[in-house]
Amino acid sequence: MNTKILQTLEFDKIRQALRANVVTANGDARAAALTPSADVATVRETLAETSDGAAILRLTGGIPVPALTDITPALQRVRIGAVLNGKELAAVTRVLKTVQAVSDFFADLAERLEADTVAALAAQLTALPALTRTLRKAVDEDGRLTDEASPELGRIRGQIRQLENTIRSRMEQYTRGNSAKYLSDPIITIRDDRYVIPVKAEYRSQFGGVVHDQSASGQTLFVEPQAIVDMNNRLREAQIAEQTESERILAELSNEVAPYASELRQNADILGHLDFINAKAKYAKTIKATAPEVSAENHVDLLAARHPLLDPAKVVPNRITLGADYGAIVVTGPNTGGKTITLKTLGLLQLMGQAGLFIPAEAGSQIGVYSNVFADIGDEQSIEQSLSTFSGHMKTIVDILDQLDARSLVLFDELGAGTDPQEGAALAIAILDEVGASGAAVVATTHYPELKLYGYNTPGTINASMEFDSNTLQPTYRLLIGVPGRSNAFDISLRLGLAAPIVERAKGLIADDSHDLNNMIADLENQRKAAETEYHETRRQLAEAEQLHADLQHAYEQFYAEREHQLAIAKDKANALVDTAQAKADKIIKQLRQLQLAQHSDIKENQLIEAKTALNNLHQSKPVKQNRVLRREKAKQSLRQGDTVKSLQYGQTGTLMKQVDKTHWEVQLGIIRMQLPTSDLQKVTQASEPEPKRRITTVRGASGPSTTLDLRGERYEAAMAKLDQYIDAALLAGYPQVTIIHGLGTGAIRNGVTKYLRQNKQVAKFGFAPQNAGGGGATIVQFK
Repeated sequence: MNTKILQTLEFDKIRQALRANVVTANGDARAAALTPSADVATVRETLAETSDGAAILRLTGGIPVPALTDITPALQRVRIGAVLNGKELAAVTRVLKTVQAVSDFFADLAERLEADTVAALAAQLTALPALTRTLRKAVDEDGRLTDEASPELGRIRGQIRQLENTIRSRMEQYTRGNSAKYLSDPIITIRDDRYVIPVKAEYRSQFGGVVHDQSASGQTLFVEPQAIVDMNNRLREAQIAEQTESERILAELSNEVAPYASELRQNADILGHLDFINAKAKYAKTIKATAPEVSAENHVDLLAARHPLLDPAKVVPNRITLGADYGAIVVTGPNTGGKTITLKTLGLLQLMGQAGLFIPAEAGSQIGVYSNVFADIGDEQSIEQSLSTFSGHMKTIVDILDQLDARSLVLFDELGAGTDPQEGAALAIAILDEVGASGAAVVATTHYPELKLYGYNTPGTINASMEFDSNTLQPTYRLLIGVPGRSNAFDISLRLGLAAPIVERAKGLIADDSHDLNNMIADLENQRKAAETEYHETRRQLAEAEQLHADLQHAYEQFYAEREHQLAIAKDKANALVDTAQAKADKIIKQLRQLQLAQHSDIKENQLIEAKTALNNLHQSKPVKQNRVLRREKAKQSLRQGDTVKSLQYGQTGTLMKQVDKTHWEVQLGIIRMQLPTSDLQKVTQASEPEPKRRITTVRGASGPSTTLDLRGERYEAAMAKLDQYIDAALLAGYPQVTIIHGLGTGAIRNGVTKYLRQNKQVAKFGFAPQNAGGGGATIVQFK
């Protein structure tokens, strides 16, 4: 990227704004050296860094990189065996501490945010925990060695403090006692690293000792009293010992730093890079910038683009498109209408995007990646080179034409200006043809009407203009692509009071084709305004439709969530009811077994029926809505003594003996007479169901199921049904143990038996039979 364009488009001011947001020396160097890249992969990578930095700034306030000085000179010195001073070691320590803090930060961030690009950069940091602990113990934040740097240093400093306290205590006797009258001020001070007192010159002999200094007037002498000389000597010796020990420690710490100079240099570079990413994110937030998409085909589409160096409250955003349908734009319009700012906005936003910075435009904007950006903007007059304005511009244009290629972007402001209008227009057209032949993209501003026709007739070229409000006689600074600017001189002159005949005479002096051109432009403007009105109405309807869709989506999600919630509640209630019913059933079966054991006999049939009734009563049927049909059917089915009825609970047919009360009947079921609820009885007619044969059930002491169930040869479903019925019968019979014969076969029935027994709460334990009793082909079950 040529350096002149950075100056022309004021890219330096962008770098200065970035430097205001960095806190490290390395980050400041990166911001100062920032330049746009012409490589698509590099541009995308640097923009990804900025996107990660912006996400981190939004979520956590930024990457925790503190102010760090440049440790590069110190590392270069330590590489050649130099001894670092305390401040240099403190700077190295801060880098190491920051490495640990940043590593911990990204470890925590990984669970909250995906910032792969910046996280990969932070992963390259090298933590040196042992060296960090050593330096933190020995050097404080200000670069002073701590008392823990070595036991000897701690001992010497303790001695120094003790001597200083003793000396001060002794000298306070001079400043507070009778000797104070001989002093100029009752204070203790230091001269030549020794404690002294300010004595009036005439009383020098009162204290003896050594005079180290005197005041400017000579009236005060700074005297070290004789009684203090020896203690000051010992203090000085201790201070020299402290200095010697400090130098030894600094040399030792420098030797420990030296092997890690490369790692420390890399750490400093990475921390500076992270600081620079922080700065890019902060600057993007300041100017309300967004991440642009990158087009390798150089299809530029800047939505509501703003110049980043102008007041955002005053600047008018514009949409600028280039490269997809046309590669050249000819912009016309009045002076001070915003043409030059539009050129600079396009160029500067391109440079920012290619430098990895967010751009002040709406989300979804797209930039290209140009190999070079050239511009001829401003006054190129040069007194030193004896160049006129026109000559200066032409020299710049010649340089541009010599360097441009098919992936360049060229910006011309007032192309062909500064000379005869007819010749200038011809030159402008020829220059645009030359740029177009190279394949480069170009945007040019002009006042020449000939270029409006050029933009209309040349393939790949489009007209554009800066809008002018003829009612207010003021520019609106809005860029209108596809509409050439028309002259407003006649309208403005009339509104300012110029006589109408003069204006009409002036109109008659211009060529007819100019009138046709202005009429064409006026018609295009009317069409544009109509299309713009329709566009805004369509956008409004689209926004309403999107809002309605969002509301419906939200309502659906709420409905779905509430449905799932209610289903979960219903399932919980059902499970609770099942658990309660199972517990009650287990209790009833247990009572039956206890009853059998107490009576030492098999359970009678009426007891079995009562138990089954209790079990069936655990099921709560939903009430059936009453209606006239049901009531008429019920009247037909009214019960009378002697009627044949069927018990719905037991599935048995019997005869009504007598009505006990309004809700119960006494029923003869076989040899058993029971009281049953009326709701459980269904009248049986001869037509619907023949009278069952009367059977007499004899209950013997040895009656009941066998203690062995043989499932061999059964299908899996039938075997499981038989097993379930058999276990219930065995439990009712009170058997303590039974044997299930299932054979070996494929193992399906054996596995089914095992699964069933594990789930049955009445089974105490089970296992395969002994080898002489069937082995793995039979299972012995013991009940609780």
